[in-house]
Amino acid sequence: MRQHLPASLDAIDGAIAEATVDGLFVRPSAEAFQQAENISIDHAIMEKTRRGVIVPVQMDWSDVGSWDAVWKLGEKDSDNNLVQGDVVALDSRDSLLRSDGRAVVAAIGLDKMAVIAVSDAVFVAPIDRVSEVKDLIGRLSENPDRDCVELPAKVARPWGTYETIASGPRFQVKHIVVDPGERLSLQSHVHRSEHWVVVRGAAEVTVGEEVTILRENESTYISPGTKHRLANPGKLPLELVEVQCGPYLGEDDIIRLDDEYGRADRAAQKKA
Repeated sequence: MRQHLPASLDAIDGAIAEATVDGLFVRPSAEAFQQAENISIDHAIMEKTRRGVIVPVQMDWSDVGSWDAVWKLGEKDSDNNLVQGDVVALDSRDSLLRSDGRAVVAAIGLDKMAVIAVSDAVFVAPIDRVSEVKDLIGRLSENPDRDCVELPAKVARPWGTYETIASGPRFQVKHIVVDPGERLSLQSHVHRSEHWVVVRGAAEVTVGEEVTILRENESTYISPGTKHRLANPGKLPLELVEVQCGPYLGEDDIIRLDDEYGRADRAAQKKA
């Protein structure tokens, strides 16, 4: 790589050197990595090196790089459909029908089609055109309000996961899961209030200077500007429903005062 792609190697080294760590998550610097050339290692190095060899082999192989590859490799039904999740199909054949969210995929008369539904988006295309999804993402990215382009429906965090299950003007509802022994940052919000309702497990809740334990079907309220923290002191996952209300509900409306994963320190460095 030093011989055939030196500038990209420097960019990648820089991305690793400037990486941040959130618990189990290592995040290379996006700004540094963007300086690397947009080229595959096959064309950039392997086609040029004299230190590689080719060995004949007989085997099945796929990088499963597209939805048609998923369809080809999956186990089909009697109509040659690959069906996953909650799907009902009538008079449909040679298709990929998949529901990864709560929605039911109901299909009639499909032929060689791909329908993939997640909680915040549905992708529909002929099987032989699914590779064009890259062009579709480019079009979707033109609208900055479409979070589905940047974030998965279920977002991983060092402490667990959250998933937005409902949203509208001035409100947002999330399903939050906190792993055993983990806790979120001590934080506050400028623009929003929050209501927490525990649906499974026990939560250690800090609101202002008060620390309490909430159990299933118990709740608390956090007003804008109030410092607060959520923790799971138990040995089972903690699940709760969070209702946010306010004029602005973006993830950047978080002022971290203390954080076990170093995010409060990085926020202070950016402001400096």
